[in-house]
Amino acid sequence: MKKDFRHIDTPFYYYDTALLKATLDAICAAIASQPNYYVHYAMKANANPKLMQLIREAGFGVDCVSGGEIRTAIAEGFEADSIMFAGVGKSDWEIRLALQLGIFSFNVESLAELEVIQELAEQEQRIARVCLRINPDVEAHTHTHIVTGMAENKFGIALDDMMMVIEKANQYANISLKGLHFHIGSQITDMQDFKDLCERINAIQDQLNAQGVYPEIINVGGGLGVDYQSPSENPIPDFKAYFSVFMDCLLLRDGQSLHFELGRSIVAQCGSLMTRVLYVKQSVDKQFAIVDAGMTELIRPALYGAYHHIENLTSTADKMQKYDVVGPICESSDIFAADFSLPTTQRGDILAIRSAGAYGESMASCYNCRQLPSSYTDKEIE
Repeated sequence: MKKDFRHIDTPFYYYDTALLKATLDAICAAIASQPNYYVHYAMKANANPKLMQLIREAGFGVDCVSGGEIRTAIAEGFEADSIMFAGVGKSDWEIRLALQLGIFSFNVESLAELEVIQELAEQEQRIARVCLRINPDVEAHTHTHIVTGMAENKFGIALDDMMMVIEKANQYANISLKGLHFHIGSQITDMQDFKDLCERINAIQDQLNAQGVYPEIINVGGGLGVDYQSPSENPIPDFKAYFSVFMDCLLLRDGQSLHFELGRSIVAQCGSLMTRVLYVKQSVDKQFAIVDAGMTELIRPALYGAYHHIENLTSTADKMQKYDVVGPICESSDIFAADFSLPTTQRGDILAIRSAGAYGESMASCYNCRQLPSSYTDKEIE
């Protein structure tokens, strides 16, 4: 990063919109030969309006998990018929909002939810388009907190209950069953996990077709990971390899559309959390770089033990030293990295915590009565 950030109050998020545009272009190029492939941006990853605008302009739809996200998506110019509404616990007001707007589809997680949607759709005199989220019992090799496709997870309808719920959906006057939805986890870098998902979907489709059920829509969710270790070397995920898995392994039926819900892989690498070193503290056997950002700005390291690469943008020293990079919050878990090698660091240095574009700003909090971080793009800083 060649820009000078020293004059800007920290902490703040910095977004490289040129990289975001290149990422969006890579996705579009990877699916250009597949007119029945559709990408919905998982806006829980980052709902910053500056990013949402570029994603909308690229022609993507949006995947929402709350009424607040639906309202934000509409305010940012996304069409209602491009919105998929997911989430295991949809409130009545959120369902009514989605019905009134006429969204593309509800991703329904249970029979109980389906019954409530039917009841509210009848009251609203609307037809609810739904996809049933099926729990495929496919293991994703990622952090246990972000595995979502195993039988013991809270998400989706069990395979054994699938036909029963389909039959119920077809009986409801205000439900239009459109397809099936799957999502096995997040930050997945092993393409075999997606191949396993394709094989399970193929088997499910064979089972359904044998019983006269032909879904119009298959939604495989998202989950594609990014390279947190080397963000500069691998700024854009290998979308060609990712989409090729589905082109080669998923047996779509005639007329079926395939939908993806990508979030992290779109925005993670374009964002960095910028923070200033407040103090360098020497303890008995450790050296701490205490910065003005904390778990309130980026909770992933505290929540998941997640790794983020850190760069000192202002040090001119050649000597490398090891630091625990920690924040100011009154929690022992408020740590970004332990024994991390940086050039000799001093008070006032600007550190960039990389790959923070996903689940960074969107998960920020006001704990300790702190202010939410500001954000800037490459277009706003010289």
